Amino acid sequence: MATVELRFSPLPEHVRTARLVAAAVARRAGVDEAVLDEVRLAVGEACSRAVGLHQAGGISAPVRVALVEEEKQFSIEVGDEASHAPTGGVPGARGALDEADAEGEDEMGLAVISGLVDDVQVTADADGGLIRMSWPTLPATLLP
Repeated sequence: MATVELRFSPLPEHVRTARLVAAAVARRAGVDEAVLDEVRLAVGEACSRAVGLHQAGGISAPVRVALVEEEKQFSIEVGDEASHAPTGGVPGARGALDEADAEGEDEMGLAVISGLVDDVQVTADADGGLIRMSWPTLPATLLP
């Protein structure tokens, strides 16, 4: 089992690099060439979401990306350190509209990822969140 780990400061300009690295490692792992665009898009969406959560929460800790090559599958985990615990915000309180907008964007991002990846798991708590996405790999004898 080979693993590549990537950590980057929560800035939008680093998301492109994460997408490129993910596509290269996925190709090497044996993910079908026809699926690589979906891998790029899903990783870009997950990383953009993590960057947005870090920026909204004033978190300077890096976004974490783990690219895991297993025997018959390739997985990508994107982790953030933003608190996902209920905030208990009071409706109409200052900032409630911004919070609702951010939550809507978050849900939209997760919907896009779910549409791109058949095997996706999302976990979140007060210590952060993790999106785990997996794709099947081709046997080594079928690789170009």
